[in-house]
Amino acid sequence: MGGLRRLTPISRQFGFDRGKPIDRYYIEDFLGRFSGVPGYVDGDIRGRVLEVGDDVYTRHFGRPERVDVLHVSEANSEATVIGRLETGEGIPADQFDCVICTQTLHLLFDFRGAIESLHRMLRPGGVLLVTFPGLSQSCNPDRDLWGDHWRFTSRSARLLFEEHFQPEAVTVEAYGNVLTAVGFLHGLAAEEFDAAELRLRDPDYEVLIGVRAMKPERRR
Repeated sequence: MGGLRRLTPISRQFGFDRGKPIDRYYIEDFLGRFSGVPGYVDGDIRGRVLEVGDDVYTRHFGRPERVDVLHVSEANSEATVIGRLETGEGIPADQFDCVICTQTLHLLFDFRGAIESLHRMLRPGGVLLVTFPGLSQSCNPDRDLWGDHWRFTSRSARLLFEEHFQPEAVTVEAYGNVLTAVGFLHGLAAEEFDAAELRLRDPDYEVLIGVRAMKPERRR
């Protein structure tokens, strides 16, 4: 890591220019936990799945029957659903067995409205998988294109999602420690740390937060 007595980061590219960004490593670890094991456990990323922005994680971790991509604009050629999470405009209700929303909520000023939309999209029994930053540099170019408004903690994440989901249906995971937090802020990549360093979790240094929330089944 060299000397840290410096006023500029090692890289401003989140680690993309050096390998896999640390937060992406944590996102993959989180989603991988719910991906299932062929022939043994189905996992959550199955049936009709919607992913925000693109379908990269759905294709990598899931076994979907149908994949949809949500975007705010038709400019995204991959988008099959055009809608706004904050207002609910264009957002279908009770349609998806799984919704994946990574690194998006902090960009939306009305994140409560967005969580409400994500909840509404799920079929009864459907699962929402969400990630967002705890400790992070400002997100560019998103800051200038969409905005970059919030950072969260595992505590605030639980309270927010329990506004729409039953407490027992919400699981919150926090990833990171002081070493990976410093490395991420400096733009180092996951490959520059060993597995034990990446795996250690220190609740005082939450780099990434993941939430799994399940919409209850309808009562018969």
